[in-house]
This record gives sequence, C-alpha cells and structure tokens, in this order.
Amino acid sequence: MPKASVKRLIECNKEQLIDLVLDIESYPLFIPYCLKSKIYEKKEKDDQILIIADLTIGKGPFNATYKSNVTYYKSTNTIHVINIAGPLKYLDNKWTFLKKDNYTEISFNIDFEIENKFLNIVMSKSFQYGLDKIADSFQSRANNLFKSK
Repeated sequence: MPKASVKRLIECNKEQLIDLVLDIESYPLFIPYCLKSKIYEKKEKDDQILIIADLTIGKGPFNATYKSNVTYYKSTNTIHVINIAGPLKYLDNKWTFLKKDNYTEISFNIDFEIENKFLNIVMSKSFQYGLDKIADSFQSRANNLFKSK
C-alpha cells in the first residue's frame, strides 16, 4: 500500500515530455532498476492512446515483470496506468502535464500494493526516495534531449 507523489518543473514543451513518458521501450536506458520493457500493443482510439506494456524491475537476482494498461488522454494531458498482470496486487498511477511558460509541470501520483506483504512493508519505508530517483531520471533525460543549449 505504498503511496507517493512527486511534482517537477521541466524545461521542455508538454508534447515532448508526454512523448518521453509514452516511450516505454526506452525506460531501461535511463530509469534506475528498469531492466527491460516491451510494448505489446499500441493503438489510438478517439482522444486516447492505449498501450499494453511490460516492465521488468529489479536488481541482481531479484526482479519481477508486471504488465500494465497505459492510457493517454489527449484532451486532459493525463496518462493513467493500471496493472493487469504480475506481482502487484494493484497499481494505480497518474501523470499530469501542465504548460507553464517555457516549462512543463509534471505531477506523478502512484498507489500500489505488492502481493507479498513483507515487500509491501519494505517498499513503504523507501518508496518516496525511489520515486524521487525516477523523477530525477525523467528530468535528466528530458534535459538531455530537449533543453535548449
């Protein structure tokens, strides 16, 4: 039942940042402990982009793969992610993108529960730190790709 949120102001346009978050197959290049990623399906329907993808997260011999349903809502500039398979009992996370001058404010909220009760306790203690590291990774990647030099 770890819950956490993070908010960042990143110097790039909103569309670039949304594309970066939806580029799930690039996550292993810059997100800590993301070992593999795979998109199974990606389609557009009305004002939505629908993606089904796997992420393998771990370190050393400890890793797990979970499958998620990712929905980008163009009209509200939000991305909603829920798990559909894997070691999570549930996952609910939401990305929100707001344009602010030459910046984009990104908000990321996550609520999840791992099937293993002991791991839930461990994750509850350190998850905000981990989420901050992930946010740092997205911000650094966006700066490297999009920030005007």
